[in-house]
Amino acid sequence: MPAPAPAPLEFDAARLDAYLRAALPGRAAGPMTLERISGGQSNPTFFLSYPDAGTRLVLRKKPPGPLLPSAHAVDREYRILKTLAGSAVPVPPVLLFEADEGVVGTPFYLMERLEGRVFHDTALPGVTPDDRKAMYFAMAETLAALHGFDWQAAGLADYGKPGNYYARQIARWSRQWQETKTRDIPAVDRAFAWLSEHLDETPETTIVHGDFRLGNLMFAPDRPEVIAVLDWELSTLGHPLSDVAFSCLPWHSTPAMYAGIVGLDRQALGIPTQAAYLDRYCTAAGRAAGPGRFHLAFSLLRFAVILDGIAARAKTGNAAAENAVAVGEMAESFALRAEAVIDGRD
Repeated sequence: MPAPAPAPLEFDAARLDAYLRAALPGRAAGPMTLERISGGQSNPTFFLSYPDAGTRLVLRKKPPGPLLPSAHAVDREYRILKTLAGSAVPVPPVLLFEADEGVVGTPFYLMERLEGRVFHDTALPGVTPDDRKAMYFAMAETLAALHGFDWQAAGLADYGKPGNYYARQIARWSRQWQETKTRDIPAVDRAFAWLSEHLDETPETTIVHGDFRLGNLMFAPDRPEVIAVLDWELSTLGHPLSDVAFSCLPWHSTPAMYAGIVGLDRQALGIPTQAAYLDRYCTAAGRAAGPGRFHLAFSLLRFAVILDGIAARAKTGNAAAENAVAVGEMAESFALRAEAVIDGRD
């Protein structure tokens, strides 16, 4: 059976080619190749190459069509990547940002394409136990490096709102839940009530990635070293423990839920315990303590609301109805995990 044809481009590739030949003299020679690598709710991303010139790039753009004013802000992605360049936080080198919608229909930016490994399965298939352990610890140390970055000295004071992070987050996600939920999930309502009563009001502020997980890290082709942190569209100023807690979701979900590690023989695989992972982060970050019940429960609950939102869009869009049902059930599983953390059962 033939493979499905790739989705047609929503812009004129020839116009982009002409733009790049002027913008990147010497690097845009010979025929251009363009390959879509993602889409959907995220910012559409393409591999862009000029093989004759040895040029291998990645293009990230906004999705076509009407969007919320703050959504899919590729200008923010470009800004944070450019600001972090040369720091202890590994990021892909960026080349240019183009705000003019006349080139590809939306603003976009270009970055260098790196050679490495990205794992969406947190069991890290095909990796030795020693390297699995090293990769989890490299994730912890990379996150500590991000939270240690001096955002004020780097001119990022306007990149978000310092302080009061969790109060704003709980208000935002509980409002989204009430406005878009596909069904009643009592565990969600109970968890929001508990979180509101046990709010972390510490004023710590760092750059937070917003989606820090193994699947958004690129490792070197031949060693357990993080060479790039990817997908910065949710980054802002926030509480560092929100990133740390979110990165702990594999220890609270099964492979069927969202490629988690619950139920696997983690010792045989070489995957460290959550406690060992957090110890490595705290040592690298110079912290006395990592996330507690509040932070872990919030991350699980937030992800439940995100998944239910995906289910809602699937029901009203082109996605298969059975997919909406499956994702909705996963949302309930994460809400129940949040309750288990709150009750000390997880």
